[in-house]
Amino acid sequence: MKTINKTCTETLRDAYDATVRIVRHAMRRLERMPWPTLLAVCVMLALLVTVLPLALTLFVLFLLVKLVAGALGGKRNGPRHREHAQPSGQ
Repeated sequence: MKTINKTCTETLRDAYDATVRIVRHAMRRLERMPWPTLLAVCVMLALLVTVLPLALTLFVLFLLVKLVAGALGGKRNGPRHREHAQPSGQ
């Protein structure tokens, strides 16, 4: 009978085995790829590794700048739009 309560080491061993299986599968796929496809995969991976962290960093930076500017800007007095006066002749 299989127990559902695993120890920490068993869980880590299962995670290790799954990771090794994924890496071996990826290596077999890379060995079978033709050179142009492999080049395209490398270029796409390089773009992903360089552009994604840059985009996330800039997003966080601009978000922090906006929060600081909002905190230093103070409160606004009054409504944003003017209320129109009612015509008095009717």
